[in-house]
Amino acid sequence: MPVIASPMTGSVPNKLGYYVYCVAESAAARALDAGSFPTAIEDDTKLEWVTANDLAALCSPVPLDSYGEETLAERLSDATWTAVRAMRHETVVEYVAKRVSVVPLRFGTIYLERAGIERMLTDQGRELAQLLERLRGREEWGVNVYADRATLLASITSVSPRLREMVQQAEAASPGQAYLLQKKIETMRVDEVRAALNGIIDSIEKKLSEQVDDAKRLRILKVEATEHGELKGKFAFLVKRSEFEEFRDAAERLAQEHSAAGVRLELTGPWPAYNFTVFESVAT
Repeated sequence: MPVIASPMTGSVPNKLGYYVYCVAESAAARALDAGSFPTAIEDDTKLEWVTANDLAALCSPVPLDSYGEETLAERLSDATWTAVRAMRHETVVEYVAKRVSVVPLRFGTIYLERAGIERMLTDQGRELAQLLERLRGREEWGVNVYADRATLLASITSVSPRLREMVQQAEAASPGQAYLLQKKIETMRVDEVRAALNGIIDSIEKKLSEQVDDAKRLRILKVEATEHGELKGKFAFLVKRSEFEEFRDAAERLAQEHSAAGVRLELTGPWPAYNFTVFESVAT
């Protein structure tokens, strides 16, 4: 949902507000080359920093007849309009986050005047400074866990200790007992596949969490299937840049360990640390 950081009603013809992307330390912001910034959320506008004390917010002017509270809600119902601007928002934040530590603001954060941004930086400065310190020298990386159900089902007797033991019992049993054990193995395979996959995902989360400062398991909002299987686990990790190689190596080892079971890991990033930044812009 958009955040309009001042009370207003309807559209405001021919007036400009300020769309805010992220917050950084002002010294770091000054060191960036504003001339090389990506395209702002609206064409023919420039990105600029609004500063207060030791903090700076990156923003760009937007027409309030499109970005006013009621008109923005209507605009967001247009999937094409929203997709273009959401991508531009993300591109700007990613560009800055690769160069300096930032607190990313969510899509649709708009102030009616520069003074409102300055007040936000002042009034919420302590919280923002703490977040920036926590994120200093760190990046968010994602790990997606995909599972090929057919491969896991075919290999489950070697993955599951319970089924492996029953297979061994069947091999040593009389023909009649072996037949009954094989029937039982077949009925247990689906449940064992589910339990084995959950165990693998938990193990991946635990081992990668040991390599990082923080970790979050994310919700899977819909079934995502690829040539490598269905998305069964989705994680975000807050990783020190200086320790990324160790983190990547740990992910690669886990991928190799579980590849025979049809489990594949996908490493994505680096991303702005949205999942580790709990910040709500407050109007004053």
